[in-house]
Amino acid sequence: MRRTTALRTALPAFLLLGTWATASTQPATAAGSPAPSTEVPASASLLSAMQHDFGLTKSQAEARLAAEKTATAVERKAKRAAGSSYGGSWFDADSGKLTVAVTRGADTDAVRATGATVRLVKHSARQLDAAKARIDALSAPTGVSNWYVDTKANKVVVDVVTAHRNDNDVRTFLARARKAGPVTVQQTTKTPRTLAAGTVGGDPYYTGNVRCSIGFSVYGGFVSAGHCDQHTGAVYGWDNSYIGSFQGSSFPDNDYSWVNVGSGWWTVPVVLGWGTVSDQLVRGSAEAPVGASICRSGSTSHWHCGTVLAKNETVNYSQGAVHEMTKTNVCAEPGDSGGSFISGDQAQGVTSGGWGDCASGGETWYQPINEILNRYGLTLHTA
Repeated sequence: MRRTTALRTALPAFLLLGTWATASTQPATAAGSPAPSTEVPASASLLSAMQHDFGLTKSQAEARLAAEKTATAVERKAKRAAGSSYGGSWFDADSGKLTVAVTRGADTDAVRATGATVRLVKHSARQLDAAKARIDALSAPTGVSNWYVDTKANKVVVDVVTAHRNDNDVRTFLARARKAGPVTVQQTTKTPRTLAAGTVGGDPYYTGNVRCSIGFSVYGGFVSAGHCDQHTGAVYGWDNSYIGSFQGSSFPDNDYSWVNVGSGWWTVPVVLGWGTVSDQLVRGSAEAPVGASICRSGSTSHWHCGTVLAKNETVNYSQGAVHEMTKTNVCAEPGDSGGSFISGDQAQGVTSGGWGDCASGGETWYQPINEILNRYGLTLHTA
């Protein structure tokens, strides 16, 4: 599956590493850029994948992508219109509309004028984020899985592993968390793990004794997950040839890294479709709203799609907490770490970890791409 299209002839697999003289226009910056309004929402193969994963007809898939693109633009305008009363927002696939939560005192007419549906809530996004930040400052035991702001519930949700719900350290953590603000506790049987793997065949990059997946090409290299950095320096491609070395990484607290590219390797603005869909061009990094469709490419489980479930979530791995992650119901497996999350043709983030697998399903978190670009002053390579 490494060379299934003309674009990928003689190129390393997974995420293509190459620069195409005819494929680059203006680069996308860390601030992100929306897809040009003249672009077709998606390729025929991507629409086919959405039909399979979401149970949609072709016209329904096209309509959903168009509605999500509109919602992404509406979200920015509605947030400005709501001001300090902004309580979060989410996309509803059934109605095709973006819902924006606001507190009392908001100019609801101005928010509706952007095209959003309005819901009145008690707590602003700023208040919820502040409560979550206070929880982030606590030391979480392993019996606490993750926590995040649930904009629909207008609360901070803390997930606790059922088997540990009565542990003294868990009870102590929850008592402190409830003092931070509006908190609700849920139980889960799943424990998040990172998705690196030992060295195996496939379409990976290797570092130390770990196999991970390339995220997105940036000018001068590529971005991936921080936990993939084994601090051995050198990074090798699918053919075991030298690519470059880690130039920066952070894990835990964050989960991102970037690798410089040289020694005959180069970068292209492409995400590998693994034969499920055609390889996808990357045209920007406009952030998709909660509820939007999203797809992931990784060197183990290849191409899978799902939905954005939550943003700014803190995930408590055994190695420590990682902040500001986005949760999806897209499956992933060991070796997929660092791989690409993409919505339409817009880069979203790099795979961090999750629970479950692609046989039984699960949830996966990613570190948002714009945070990584801003952190290291990188520029996304776009078509």
